[in-house]
Amino acid sequence: MTQGKLSVANKSSGGSSGTEAPPLAPPPAPPCYEEATAAGSPCCSGSYGGDGETITGLGWDDLNIRRMFVRKVYSILMVQLLVTLAIVALFTFCDPVKDYVQSNPGWYWASYAVFFSTYLTLSCCAGPRRQFPWNLILLAVFTLSLSYVTGMLSSFYNTRSVMLCLGITVLVCFSVTISSFQTKVDVTSCQGVLLIFCIVMLVSGLVLAFVLPLGYVPWLHAVYAALGAIVFTMFLAFDTQLLMGNKRYTISPEEYIFATLSIYLDIVYIFSFFLQLFGTRRD
Repeated sequence: MTQGKLSVANKSSGGSSGTEAPPLAPPPAPPCYEEATAAGSPCCSGSYGGDGETITGLGWDDLNIRRMFVRKVYSILMVQLLVTLAIVALFTFCDPVKDYVQSNPGWYWASYAVFFSTYLTLSCCAGPRRQFPWNLILLAVFTLSLSYVTGMLSSFYNTRSVMLCLGITVLVCFSVTISSFQTKVDVTSCQGVLLIFCIVMLVSGLVLAFVLPLGYVPWLHAVYAALGAIVFTMFLAFDTQLLMGNKRYTISPEEYIFATLSIYLDIVYIFSFFLQLFGTRRD
C-alpha cells in the first residue's frame, strides 16, 4: 500500500511539474530448468564443506573407483591362481608328495571341510568378508584348502593330461573374460537359465552317485563333466559382468573379497571338470 501511494504521488508530482517519471524495470524472469541445473545440484554432486568431506553422489558409476576395484580383484586372483598352480605342479611332478597325498585321503577330506566352511563364512557373513585383515586371512585359508583338493585330484591323472587341461582352462577363461568385457549381451539378466542348468547338474550328480556303486559308466561321467564345465563357464561370464558394473546387476566395490572368491572358484571348477572330461588316469 505504501509503495502504491508513493508511485501515485510520484506520478502526480511528475505530472504537475511537466516531467514524466521513467517506468519501473520489470522483474527478471525465473531461470528455466536447464539453466538452474547447469551448475550442478548440491544434493547429488559437488562437495560439501561443512565437515571437510567430499560427497560423491554416484560413486559406483565413477570410472576411477571401478578401475581400482577391478584391479584389486584381479591382483588378488592372480596370487590365488599362482598358489594353486604351484600346489598342483608339486602334487603332479613330485612323486614322494604324490604318493603321500594318495595314501592319506584323510587330508583330502579335512581340506574339503575347511574349504566348505570358509566358503560358507565368506559367502554368507558380511562381517568377516568386509573386516580387514580377517577377510584376507579367511581367503588365504580358502585358497590353500581348495588348492590342496585340486592338487590331490590332479595327482591321479597323467602329467600330460594335467598340462593339457591346464592349457584348455587358460584359453577358455581368457576368451570368456575378454568376451564378457566386450559383448553387449547382458549375462547377469540370465539368472533363470543358470538356475535351470544348476538343477540339471544337481540331478545328474545324484544319478551319478547312485549309479557309481553299481558300476562305472564312462559316458554318464563324461556328460556330467561336460555339463559342469558349461555351467561354470557361464558362471564365469556372469561373475565377470557383475564385476564390470555396467549391466543390469552389479556388485558393490566393497565386495572385492566376494568377487575374487567367485571368479577363483569358477576357474578352479572349470579346470577340475576339464580334467575329468579330457584327463587320462595314471596306470
